[in-house]
Amino acid sequence: MNAQLRPQFAGRRLLCNALRFLAIDAVERAGNGHPGMPMGMAEVAEALWRGYLKHDPADPHWVDRDRFVLSNGHGSMLLYALLHLTGYDLPLEELKRFRQLHSKTPGHPEFGVTPGVETTTGPLGQGLANAVGMALAESLLAAEFNRPGHAIVDHRTWVFVGDGCLMEGISHEACSLAGTLGLSKLVAIYDDNGISIDGHVEHWFTDDTPARFEAYGWRVIRDVPGHDSAAIEAALGQACQEGDRPTLVCCKTVIGHGSPHKADTHEVHGAALGAAEVAATRAHLGWTAVPFEIPPEIRAAWDATTQGAARHTDWRRRFAAYAAAHPELAAEFERRVCRRELPAHWQDSVGSMLAAAVSQAAAIASRKASQNVIEALQPVLPELLGGSADLTGSNLTATRGSVAVRRGRGPGNHINYGVREFGMSALMNGIALHGGYLPYGGTFLTFSDYSRNAVRMSALMRQRVIYVFTHDSIGLGEDGPTHQPVEHAASLRLIPNNAVWRPSDAVETVCAWQAAIERRDGPTCLLLSRQNLPHFARSVQQLDDIRRGGYVLAGGDGPAAITLLATGSEVDLAMRARETLGAEGIAARVVSMPNCAEFDRQTPEYRGAVLPRALPVLAIEAGVSGFWRAYTGFDGDVLGIDRFGESAPAAQVAAALGLTREAVCERARALVHGARSR
Repeated sequence: MNAQLRPQFAGRRLLCNALRFLAIDAVERAGNGHPGMPMGMAEVAEALWRGYLKHDPADPHWVDRDRFVLSNGHGSMLLYALLHLTGYDLPLEELKRFRQLHSKTPGHPEFGVTPGVETTTGPLGQGLANAVGMALAESLLAAEFNRPGHAIVDHRTWVFVGDGCLMEGISHEACSLAGTLGLSKLVAIYDDNGISIDGHVEHWFTDDTPARFEAYGWRVIRDVPGHDSAAIEAALGQACQEGDRPTLVCCKTVIGHGSPHKADTHEVHGAALGAAEVAATRAHLGWTAVPFEIPPEIRAAWDATTQGAARHTDWRRRFAAYAAAHPELAAEFERRVCRRELPAHWQDSVGSMLAAAVSQAAAIASRKASQNVIEALQPVLPELLGGSADLTGSNLTATRGSVAVRRGRGPGNHINYGVREFGMSALMNGIALHGGYLPYGGTFLTFSDYSRNAVRMSALMRQRVIYVFTHDSIGLGEDGPTHQPVEHAASLRLIPNNAVWRPSDAVETVCAWQAAIERRDGPTCLLLSRQNLPHFARSVQQLDDIRRGGYVLAGGDGPAAITLLATGSEVDLAMRARETLGAEGIAARVVSMPNCAEFDRQTPEYRGAVLPRALPVLAIEAGVSGFWRAYTGFDGDVLGIDRFGESAPAAQVAAALGLTREAVCERARALVHGARSR
């Protein structure tokens, strides 16, 4: 909103103090929290939310709203106070229940819990990276859908950041890329108070932050007095005029501003003020209202519902004109951005891809099978937005239909993230949260360690993000143990709500992609091979059962002495061992389990049919063995890798680590003979 158009209120200082004391009172009632940041950023928040932020409290999901991200999420009470006062569905009783079980005011902002919260923040730096992803999504959508005279995508992304966000390495990854791409509608506001939990940061954080961001290609507005409302408002106005690059507004603030004895100390960072200091702060700031009381005139001045409704109505009018002029674009925009639905012909397209994979019966690497799926999907799903952390030619995330995202070039569908695995993953979270795109990004599975906390945040926020993790085993060979993942598949499976698929061939790869795209409540990790994997013939029923996460691939039509359970490239190892064992008179069933969590969700009857309790189970995977004990039990066995790898050709590494057909047969014989002896 233009600052000149916002309703004026003589007691602007009182508006800021309303934020301060809602935060102070809520933290005091909870007995814990972070009051210092809300107290220090009250003037900045008032200038932004009453002067510039475009939003509609009655509809937190309005697609052309500005996005506001509190990257320093420990100061959550500032955001809750803003949402409450401006008119969101966040009643005062919820502020009184700050940090209590099942309240809408958890300790850190959580997406999906509190109306108006755009992303879950708390792990410092990730909110900033999410904001970069949101701004990137806005830029790409505007290039794709806007037409002369019809700017239906036209909003900004605002993000508050603190010293902790900027100390985290992800801030470099994300902000460097933001500058390179020229995301001019991204405005970061730096709460430069010089304090972190340990004290004054001058002893461990002496970066020249403005110069750093100027080096990234950002516009930097330096040394803004963080408690001077007019100066802050002027700086934000300058940021809104920037058309070529993101902006960093550096606000010099005092943490805990208004507290007579704790301001500008780490004591106010992460602890309640205490009754005596609360009383002293009330007296110092002249705030006479009782806890949680907001005088009516202050509440009325904060209320943004009327202005928000007017702006939203104006956008609807403009969108109607756009739809009349460009009906096909408008219909696609509504499908992708407003309703977030798959196209009507989706199932037919998937059926064709699966039929092609079955008929081609090709022995190819699952990373190549994945690329084939992406190429087939791009015309069907224009919302697919791919990328890679500098490994595009290895991850195979780009196709002949990929158009690189470049500064000033217009719409694109493939992002070169550079060597920034963590930044890529957090940006994808922001893209997914923004809406309009289905992001996927690739790196080697071993580098999922760099991405891990962002993957966790995808799962926590239930965002549809697809992680393409290739080179998934010791099959990487000569690159050696630094690049050969061992514990990674198991560790990713441990993240709640994270779908992990490790397909055994092209057919399972198609099914994994289908599941990832159709999933609406969380991320998916695709673990894909570097080396070629053979095709396996399947019945119609087996094709249907792939989506169950685990199924009998071979030997399910007769008596058996053992079950060989495997994933990915080790399914072929199990199938070859089955041949050898069969020649010896030992009948084996082979179970492929590309998605353990999905298998675990099946009925007990189905799981029991796939893994009969009467048969011993030998699990086989090129990774740590402990994970598989849940399926083998104490009477079964696991052939895995519980050490780091070697640098040598893949076959030699497998032999050195005991992952061979002979080793499978030896373990299987021991299990069968042991079962017979019992």
